[in-house]
Amino acid sequence: MKTSSKYTNIVQNLLDYPREQEWFEFKANWFEPNGLGEYISALSNAAAFHGQDFGYLVWGIDNDTHAIVGTTFDPNSDVKREPLKHYLARQLTPDTIFSFHELIMEGKRVVLLEITAAKKVPTAFMNIRYFRIGSSKVVLTKYPDREAELFNLLQNGQPSLINTEATRQDLTFDKLIVYYASKGITLNKRTFKRNLGFLMPDGKYNLLAQLLSDDSGITIRFAIFSGKDKTSTMYSVREIGRTCLLYSLDKALELGELLNVPQADERNRVVERKEVMLFNPEACHEAIVNAFVHNRWTDFNSPMFCAYSDHLEILSHGPLPPQQTLQGFFDGVSVPVNRELSDIFLQLHISERTGRGVPKIINAYDKGIYRFGENTISVILPFDKLQVNSQIKSPPPNIEDYPQKLVSLPSKKKVSLILQDKILSFCDKPHSIIEIVEYLGRKDRKGVRLRGILPLVNQGRLAMTIPEKPNSRFQKYVTIK
Repeated sequence: MKTSSKYTNIVQNLLDYPREQEWFEFKANWFEPNGLGEYISALSNAAAFHGQDFGYLVWGIDNDTHAIVGTTFDPNSDVKREPLKHYLARQLTPDTIFSFHELIMEGKRVVLLEITAAKKVPTAFMNIRYFRIGSSKVVLTKYPDREAELFNLLQNGQPSLINTEATRQDLTFDKLIVYYASKGITLNKRTFKRNLGFLMPDGKYNLLAQLLSDDSGITIRFAIFSGKDKTSTMYSVREIGRTCLLYSLDKALELGELLNVPQADERNRVVERKEVMLFNPEACHEAIVNAFVHNRWTDFNSPMFCAYSDHLEILSHGPLPPQQTLQGFFDGVSVPVNRELSDIFLQLHISERTGRGVPKIINAYDKGIYRFGENTISVILPFDKLQVNSQIKSPPPNIEDYPQKLVSLPSKKKVSLILQDKILSFCDKPHSIIEIVEYLGRKDRKGVRLRGILPLVNQGRLAMTIPEKPNSRFQKYVTIK
C-alpha cells in the first residue's frame, strides 16, 4: 500500500465514526502554534488512555458535519523564524514522535497529524500535561482521578481479564468442569486453572477465573417492556447471571429463542400456511454470543437484553477494540476484546474466530441495526410483525404477551420443563439414569437424557458425580443447590 493511500484510509476510518473520539480531532483551517502543541500533548495522552497506538488531528474536515472542506494550513510554516515542527518537538517532553501528511481527498487538500501515544509517562507541552475529556482539551492535573488512572495504564497496560484481580478469591469451578465434560473435554483438576489463564503472577485468581467460576457475582438482566422504549411499563425482568458465564450465555440464548415467537402467515395460503419468525434467529444468536465475548468485563458491567414492542436490543459495554476500525468491524475482521475468553469460547465451539458473525447479522438486516455509543455497542433487531387484516383470524403475537408466553410455552417445551423439574426434585441425592427413568415412570431412556438430563447439566443445575467420564456406567447425577 502506498504511504498516501495508508493515511487516506486512516482519515476515512476516522470519518466513519459517528462522532469524534477523545483521541482524534477535526479542524478546518485553525492554527495557533502553542494551541497545537497542547493538542499534541492531549491527543497523545488520550490515545494511551484508550489503548490506541496513535492520536490524530486532521485539517480540512468540518468539525460538525465531518464533510471534507479542504484546508490552507501549512505544516511547513515557521514560528518566529523557527520551523513549526522543530518548535513543537523542542517543547514536548518526553520526546514524542509526530508526523504531518498532506493528502488529496475528494479533490481537496487534507492534512493529517499522526501522534504517537504516550508511553511510560504522560506527554507534556511546555511542562504542562494536557488531556481530552469529551471534545474539550483540559489540563490533566486538574483531574487527579484521570491522571492517576492514566499513570496506572502507562505502568501496567490496559485492564484485561487476566491482569485484573478477581473481587473474591474463594472461587470454585464445579460447573465449569461439568460444562467441559458435556462437550467431551476432561479438565485436569490439578492444572486447568493455570492452563486456562485463571491465575495472576502472585497466584491470585483474576477476573477471567471469576467470570467462569460457580458464582461470578455478576448479574445479567433480560427485561421486557410494553412500549418502544424504557419509559414504557416494564412487564418483567429475568436475572440470569451470578453463575458460570457459560451457563449465563446458554440461558440468554434460550430466552432469545423463547422471545422469537413464530407467527402464522396465512396470506396467499393455498394448502399449507407458513410460519414467520419475529426476528432472524441466526442473527440473534450471533449478536448474543458477540455481546458476551466482546463485553468490557473489566468495568464490571454486563451485557443487557431488552425486548420492546417493536424490537429486541442486545447491548454490550465498551467501544470497538483499539486496533479495530468501523469498516473492519462490518467486514468481519476479527479483533477480540477479551482474547482469553474468546479462546475458551473457540475451544468449546461456542464461537469461531472467522469474523463471520457481524457479516451474518448485517446480511440478515443492514448496518443500520448497530448503534455505537460512547462506551456501548447495541444491536437493534426489528420485529417482523405481520399486519392484521380481514383474512387473518387472530392478530400476530405482541411483546405484551411474552410474560404469559414464557409460562404458557409450546407443549414440547412445557413437557421438557416439567420433566426437568421432576429430575431436579428427585436428584437431591445422587441417582443413576436408570433410577431417574424408573422414578419418572418412563421407558425412553434416550428421551429423558436428551430433553431432561443433558439440558440441566449444560445449565449447571445438575452435576455428574464422575464428570471426567461422562459415559461411565457408574455415572450418577445430583442437583446443584
